[in-house]
Amino acid sequence: MSTAAYWIIGFIVLFILGSIMGLRVSPREKALGEMRDRARKMGLHPRLMPAPAWIHHTAPSGREGGMVAFYSILLPEARLPLMQALVNGQKLQVKTGNTQFDGQSLDLKGIYALEMQANCAGLYWNEESDLHGEQLEKMKNTLMSFAQQA
Repeated sequence: MSTAAYWIIGFIVLFILGSIMGLRVSPREKALGEMRDRARKMGLHPRLMPAPAWIHHTAPSGREGGMVAFYSILLPEARLPLMQALVNGQKLQVKTGNTQFDGQSLDLKGIYALEMQANCAGLYWNEESDLHGEQLEKMKNTLMSFAQQA
């Protein structure tokens, strides 16, 4: 075989190996997937959804909006009034609804906002702030507590 044939075979092997390596899941994506699975097993409902205008979320591209994680709990028997609150300096600032939560502290990392409506209470948050899901249980307990107070 000539040298050109070896070069061609080498390029083909490199191309195939590169394609296989490109199919691997990044460690960050794997951690997010595992955290979301753990949240589901705990009774939380993780969703990735378009950021509502009232939370003033900035996408990584620098423009307003983008996608944001929303972790919620469903309370089948509850009848919660609509309440939307931003988190500024780990304190709630109610934008819409029941003002009894205004100024209440929220000791969780990466939370943008809290929303309660009908039979659902949820938090908009930056999943990157806790890739290992260390605060998932605390999030669930916090949501249950707010729902009981409403």
